[in-house]
Amino acid sequence: MYKLIFFVPESHLDKTKKSLFEIGCGVQGNYENCAWEVKGKGQFLPREDSKPYIGSENVLTFVDEYRVEMLCPKNLKNKAANTLIESHPYETPAFEFIAVEN
Repeated sequence: MYKLIFFVPESHLDKTKKSLFEIGCGVQGNYENCAWEVKGKGQFLPREDSKPYIGSENVLTFVDEYRVEMLCPKNLKNKAANTLIESHPYETPAFEFIAVEN
């Protein structure tokens, strides 16, 4: 089992979570669509040759984003990564998988 953690702008929060729930992420025992989220502020500076969804090349950008955490079964790790990338608006979404042993 993994914990999937990712950051997403509010405009795509529900779409991204729904896409991951549909493939089987976010299941805890007899419950599904389980996630934890908190609003924060992200920042990035798009480099030359980037294609930012928000912001402009070489301009430091601040964005209201959500940090989302949900469980992901080991056998869905690659599918979850691909699903997240496809449903997320950013050119390079920030996400990680952390092994959960309990």
